[in-house]
Parts: sequence; structure tokens; C-alpha cells
Amino acid sequence: MKVSFLSTKLGALALAATVFASCSEKTEVAKDRVSPEAVAKIQALGFSTQNISRDGDAYIVEGDIRLTDRDLAGANSNGKLLRVGEAEQYRTTNLVAAPRAITLSLSSKMPASYAAVLDEVAARYNAQGLSLTFSRVASGGNIVLTTASGSYLASAGFPTGGNPYNQVNVNTRAIGTVSTTAQINYAATIIAHEVGHCIGFRHTDYMDRSYSCGGSVSNEGASTVGAILIPGTPSTQDPNSWMLACIGSGQNRYFNANDVTALNYLY
Repeated sequence: MKVSFLSTKLGALALAATVFASCSEKTEVAKDRVSPEAVAKIQALGFSTQNISRDGDAYIVEGDIRLTDRDLAGANSNGKLLRVGEAEQYRTTNLVAAPRAITLSLSSKMPASYAAVLDEVAARYNAQGLSLTFSRVASGGNIVLTTASGSYLASAGFPTGGNPYNQVNVNTRAIGTVSTTAQINYAATIIAHEVGHCIGFRHTDYMDRSYSCGGSVSNEGASTVGAILIPGTPSTQDPNSWMLACIGSGQNRYFNANDVTALNYLY
């Protein structure tokens, strides 16, 4: 089973969106509709225009990435993307100013069991010896996990002003129970992926989401953002990256060698 971090295909980081229609809800339909102008701006920023949806005040693109109207105004459109090989690592224009200690916490609505998930996420990043370090705090973290529902397992945005994106929306009902080691590792894989977005990473298979998600080839090109190949990285496909758009249900996906190269290149 494969699942998009943004939308579920039958499995992992995201749930397949279910569309509800109602004749009597014309106001809501109009509110949730994505305008052609917004689609054009999303494409101009180098994001996929397939299966865009609204979630509150944000647009959800590529399964789990949150873009606001401010993002669409072009604030991040003048930078470059980081590329690793053919199934590449990408970053956004903005990164987190380093060195930096980043704190992680749970909102009051999150299940207490996710404390163990945050500890595992922090341990995975800290094991890489980066200039960013991570730790869990009781409340008020730089990145806060909060409950959400929608067509994804979890979603997050990108850094601004040298700071990480400050929230990960977690569909706890979709992820399921988090109690065993296997369940903690599965949830930690999802949250580590979203934290990757929070510190500036795009999906590894951005150039072709069909690689991890299946379906038709989706290559939006580099658009206005460009791409930079990391020296010394392979040009072969990368089936186990923590930033692939889709993942098998229940899978524990740690950082692979190319992920480590990309993390150390940036931080």
C-alpha cells in the first residue's frame, strides 16, 4: 500500500481525498474551490498542480505541503532548489538560520503517546550531527504538533525569516494507535517527513511523484526556482528517502545515505 504524505492512496503519510458535494452548501463549495489564478501561482512557484485542495486558510499541494496566500504572493519565488541525483532532494528558497536548537511540543489536543514519537524524531535528526539540534519540550515548541482532519496523514509548511514552520497538522485518527515500537516508528517517519518540510525540504521525487505514489508521471519542472545538484551524489533512483511523497502503510523509513548527504549539505 502506498500513501501520499498529503493524500492517501491506500496507505501511509496521507489519505486519499474524499470529495463531498451538496446542493445546499453552495457557499462552502465556492469557499473551498481553488481559483485558476491560485493554480497558476502554485505552478509558478514550482509546485505540482495536481489534486490541489483547500484546508482552512491554506492550499494543500503535493499531498502534505501547506501554502498560504502570502506564499502565493511570491515571497519564496526567487530562490533555488537543492537537487540530489535523479530522484532528488530539494529544498525551498528559505532555510532555518543555523546553528539553531529547535524545540518540538504537542498541543493540548494531541494524544500523550505522541511524546514518544517526538523523542524518536529528535533522536533521528540529532544522530546526524547537524547544526540544527532537536528536543521535546512540554509546551510552546518552535514546531508544535496539533490535531487535524482532512485528506492527509499530516501536513506542514516551509521556513520563513530564518525560522522553521511552526506547526505540523496531524490526522491522528488516520495514523491510528501509537503504542508499540512499530507504531511509534511509523508515526515518527511521518512526523520526521513533515519536520523536513518545516526546515526547508521538498519531496525527493518532486520531479516525478509516480515514482513513489504510482499513477501517471507528474513533472512540473523547476519553474522559477531552478535546481542545484549536490556534488558526489548518485544519479540513480532513491527508493528509501525519508522525503519521498508516498510511503507504504506502517513503514519505518529512516534517513538513507543520500538523505544524510542532503541534510549535512544544508545544515
